[in-house]
Amino acid sequence: MYHEPVLLRESLDGLNIKEGGVYVDATFGGGGHSRELLSRLNEGKLFGFDQDEDAIKNALKDKRFMFINHNYRHMKRFLRYYNALPVDGVIADLGISSHQIDTASRGFSTRFDSDLDMRMNRSGELTAEVILNSYNEAQLTQIFSEYGEVRNTKTLVAKIVGERKANSISNTSQFKQLITPLAERGNENQYYAQVFQALRIEVNDELDALKDFLQACAEVIVEGGRLVVIAYHSLEDRLVKNFISKGRFEGEAEKDLYGNINNLPFRAVTKKPFLSSEEEIKSNPRARSAKMRIAERI
Repeated sequence: MYHEPVLLRESLDGLNIKEGGVYVDATFGGGGHSRELLSRLNEGKLFGFDQDEDAIKNALKDKRFMFINHNYRHMKRFLRYYNALPVDGVIADLGISSHQIDTASRGFSTRFDSDLDMRMNRSGELTAEVILNSYNEAQLTQIFSEYGEVRNTKTLVAKIVGERKANSISNTSQFKQLITPLAERGNENQYYAQVFQALRIEVNDELDALKDFLQACAEVIVEGGRLVVIAYHSLEDRLVKNFISKGRFEGEAEKDLYGNINNLPFRAVTKKPFLSSEEEIKSNPRARSAKMRIAERI
């Protein structure tokens, strides 16, 4: 399977789908959410976005569906081009797909020996190898501390800089061997995950892309329409939560003299995020870290 969708029924229920509505699957991947969404449409329309060219082969053969091979941060521009504004709902299943993790050559997983690539869009020039061999100490420190929340960042960066003076860091096995002594014994995989997550986020500009996407959602979703976002780590979830509750990504919300939040584009449908059931987690371990938030356009 290319990718097993998480919180499938709950996410589509959260969209409150209208049979003749216009919807966006902003992270198409294997098309699991899109297939279920189309089954609930009549004469509606669905646009699927994915920047990974591997997802093209999963495009659905349905006259109601259109696949767009671009990053979801460009959603507004393409929906305008296809005269599809406004839309009734948008769903996004963030992070990395099972296919990307399981494809050794992509360099996302520590399970394989491969090039340090990590590009979701392989037409991009920035790779994890470029970052490790060319970013200065301050840049590397910022990436690993902010995007990976790595505790021993200074030691990690010193190790990387010392290694690259003698040998270029070019593959996952070499890099894994380099950082293994820095991991807490027994928690090596957690450490690898944090370090690789940080590199992946930088390579793909994931957090800025998410911000662009959320701001676009406020502009393309019709009043009363729904936004459903499934996040897998705290950095993503915090941005989604803040945007829904405060209308901004950082800091305190802007309020008027009466304590009302100004210019709030969405209201949360539920106060707490949806979590996967233990049954789903047993069949799909990726679901363990999933948090789904549902919001309605005001």
